[in-house]
Amino acid sequence: MIRSLAVVVPARDEEELLGDCLDALRRAAAHPRVRALPVRVVVVADACVDGTAAVALRHGTDLLELSAGSVGAARAAGSRHAVGLALAARPGLTGRQVWLAHTDADSLVPPGWLAQQLAHAAAGWHAVVGTVRVTDWSGHPDGTADAFHRRYRRHGLPTGHPHVHGANLAVRADAYHAAGGFDPLTVGEDRNLVAALEAAGHRVKRTTRNPVTTSARRDPRARGGFGDFLLGLDSLPG
Repeated sequence: MIRSLAVVVPARDEEELLGDCLDALRRAAAHPRVRALPVRVVVVADACVDGTAAVALRHGTDLLELSAGSVGAARAAGSRHAVGLALAARPGLTGRQVWLAHTDADSLVPPGWLAQQLAHAAAGWHAVVGTVRVTDWSGHPDGTADAFHRRYRRHGLPTGHPHVHGANLAVRADAYHAAGGFDPLTVGEDRNLVAALEAAGHRVKRTTRNPVTTSARRDPRARGGFGDFLLGLDSLPG
């Protein structure tokens, strides 16, 4: 049974969007099926030159500051920090009882996000891999949204969807450690972790319920990631 939750949010120069992300996490933590458990939010301010750290502190999160310039390194450091704090706070707690969720600073989780993850954990899943959606296509040409929806939906699998997003990913702490954790990569650390979990035989739930709303901004922080994928769709014929 899960007895403690932690959410890790890597952030690089996210003072404009981080507050809304943390407000959404607060609502998810206040869900009736979650609020009895301790929920720790760790913001990893990585190579920031703006007020990201100040926003994190104003929202009462645990703040970890790095200069790695790597989302993989940030997720790994945040995970290590979050699990360490959870275990230290409750003597006798084990990794099997700690749930480690991940999202991004430019993303908004739905109110039932953590509650649904707890339900999957109670059903014996070791990890939950969710989807994302975009609701604001400002700055993109007409047709990019349709191009995204066509490509995102056509890869459905009988067992779920094939997508992996750090913005909507969660794993039990003991499975996370057994799979080797996040690689310190500038992109793809989320896909590597899920591949390692599946290769090791851990049960990975792929679900389209509770998608996370993420930004479609044209200045993505992680080159080669989701933001660049969207930019690549801009030039496709409608």
